[in-house]
Amino acid sequence: MVDNVRQIRERVPETEKITINLGYVDLGRIDLLVQEGFYSNRTDFIRTAIRNQLATHGSEVSRSIDRHMLELGLREFRAAELEAVRASGEKLHIKVVGLVRIAADVTPELALATIGSLTVLGALQANPEVKAALASRTS
Repeated sequence: MVDNVRQIRERVPETEKITINLGYVDLGRIDLLVQEGFYSNRTDFIRTAIRNQLATHGSEVSRSIDRHMLELGLREFRAAELEAVRASGEKLHIKVVGLVRIAADVTPELALATIGSLTVLGALQANPEVKAALASRTS
């Protein structure tokens, strides 16, 4: 029976956990707003505050993305794509705001042969060996 079970798609979290430190007074104010029903919990308040700040600075973020020629969102690299890059003799200089995912089929050797630099403003998902190999090329 177990032989018939196969994983359809790798489950990847859509969020990244962060830790922040707040003063007691600010924390108390947030708790008061939660208690009064303005927000469902502290996380809801913090997410809303962050989204509001990003909306406030939306045009600046857009101009910066354009100026730095950054890709926005999810960018995934698989072995087949990187093999084509290697065959062309080129190196990638990756700049992403969001998530870069280097697939499990990419070896550290292939990553080093094809990725000249890697700038990620967000998160990088790759196996530990590939991350270690690219450490000196990552900013």
